[in-house]
Parts: sequence; structure tokens; C-alpha cells
Amino acid sequence: MKKIRLYIPFLLVALSTCSLAAADASPDPVRDMDGDILRPGVDYYILPGVRGMGGGVTLGSTRNESCPLDVVQETFETDNGNLPLSFTMVDPKKGVIRESTDLNVEFNGVTICIQSLVWKLDNYDGEYVVSTRGVKGNPGAETLESWFKIEKYSNNYKFVYCPTVCDFCKPVCGDIGISIKDGFRRLVLSDQPFMVMFLKV
Repeated sequence: MKKIRLYIPFLLVALSTCSLAAADASPDPVRDMDGDILRPGVDYYILPGVRGMGGGVTLGSTRNESCPLDVVQETFETDNGNLPLSFTMVDPKKGVIRESTDLNVEFNGVTICIQSLVWKLDNYDGEYVVSTRGVKGNPGAETLESWFKIEKYSNNYKFVYCPTVCDFCKPVCGDIGISIKDGFRRLVLSDQPFMVMFLKV
């Protein structure tokens, strides 16, 4: 009995240590320009992390038709973008947006297109373009194109497409950058990341 009693405190200490290590292993929270933690369901503007590199992120008709709308960057630095965005985590119970975690990005507003305003990676015009018509929630193979991540980049952040919501899927992974074509600054899969920061509305 004495041996068993000695083991119990040891096990409690070991379990406590493991729990603390697991808690410390959580990715860092993403923070806005004021240093506040990003929260799901809260509206933000996405702005360039470098001055003089255009304005905020918005929607544009970049194709030969009005819809669907693609995700573009405003040309002028003074323009934050006319539509705020919000984020939804892969686990909707989580109350903090964390780095390198699957999430949906969604514009909040009314547009000429009757469609979902959730971001989606779309193969168009020889590029993987960040467009709309994505699916919010329901992680899995059917919604693979709708999941993005925010990762630390220098002193700010970048968006990454490399979803981990499907164990057997093999998506094309890469950073989200800017492609300038036909007068539009489209967000695309790129090896040159678009540095961003977040402004709470």
C-alpha cells in the first residue's frame, strides 16, 4: 500500500506537467493593429502591412462577367476596402483566432451577386485565384477550397492556403500574394506573400 501511495502524487505531478505543456503548445493568437486578439465573428479590414503598397482587401469583377466576385486589393493606400470581413474557425467553439489554424474568411455586406461571400480558391485564367462562393463550416474534402490560414510574417501576417481539414487530401499549398493583371490587383496563390495587418471596424 505504501508503494501505491507514493506513485499517486507522482502521477498527479506528471499529469499536471503534461497538461501545462499541451496548453503551451497552442499556436499564438493573431493580433490586430492595436494589439488586441482577433475574435471570430468580429468585423475587420485587411490592410497591407507595408505602406505605399495599395489599399485594403475588397471584392471586384475581374472576369468577363459580373459574377462571381474575386478578392482584390484596392489600388489606393487611403482606401481600406468597402467591405469588412470576419473569420470562422474550424472549431466554432473556439473564441480566439490563432496562427496556422484552418479558418473561413467571409466578407460581410450586400453585393450585386447573389452568392456566398466566403473566400474560395478557384482555378481561373492560369492562376489559383482567391474568389468567393466558398462554404462556411463543414470541414472536409467537399469544402477544401474554402479553408485558409493566417501565419506570422515579419512583424505582421500573411494568408496561406494549405488546409488540413481532410486527412487524405493533397491540396496545392502556398502563400497568398498579389497578381496585377488587367488593372486589378488580385489575391492569388503565390511564392511572394502579401503582408497584411488587421484593423477592427
